[in-house]
Amino acid sequence: MRNLQKQLECRITGKCRVAILGVGSEIRGDDAAGMLVAKSIQKHIKIKRKKNIEVFLGETAPENLTGEIKKFKPTHLLIVDSAEMGKKTGEFQLFGPEEVKGISFCTHQLPVKIMIDYLKHFIDCDIAIIGIQPKHIAFNTKPSKEIISAVKCLTGVILETLNIR
Repeated sequence: MRNLQKQLECRITGKCRVAILGVGSEIRGDDAAGMLVAKSIQKHIKIKRKKNIEVFLGETAPENLTGEIKKFKPTHLLIVDSAEMGKKTGEFQLFGPEEVKGISFCTHQLPVKIMIDYLKHFIDCDIAIIGIQPKHIAFNTKPSKEIISAVKCLTGVILETLNIR
């Protein structure tokens, strides 16, 4: 966890405009992880009235928000999504866009790599992805206890890094 916070600090601390994109299906168990993190951060941002941080709820079609992300003109974009990484359930890892090739992100209309390449063409921003290892992504199931715990932990790390606490 401390390692992730240090990695995030190197990428986004002190930056002027940070976009956070939550991705996933809230009706497919652990695939909801990215959306749960994003919604939790969104609540804190509203309370603290942070104007330089914007949360986007991409659900299963995050590419539909590329226009809104471009309008926001972030210096940094952090994408949070469940990803099959061969790790223990609830473990998370930070990736750069160049590392996305071998990672299987759970439920998208369009591969994350294509969306990232598209955004990089239009906005000059640093993009990072946090993958969260799911246990199950079956329809009409709730997130596992490991994912609920990981969401709380990851949300805390991101809030701390962005000085929102």
